[in-house]
Amino acid sequence: MSALPLISGDRCVAILRSFGYIGGRQRGSHVRLEAPHRPPVTVPLHHELDRGTLRAILRAAEITAEVFVAAAQH
Repeated sequence: MSALPLISGDRCVAILRSFGYIGGRQRGSHVRLEAPHRPPVTVPLHHELDRGTLRAILRAAEITAEVFVAAAQH
């Protein structure tokens, strides 16, 4: 498995948008993203996401770490 980058919640949301996710709603520092034919995910808008949190977001979104890292490099 490739190493996950240390990224902010805002950057994670931007990358997830490239997979078709759109902002559904926000409560406090957490935003709920939805996409057709994909499960919804919640992303905390923190300065830096823990790798375990990012891994859980990717697992919920059914996106592999390798695909996410490749999308993050664009």
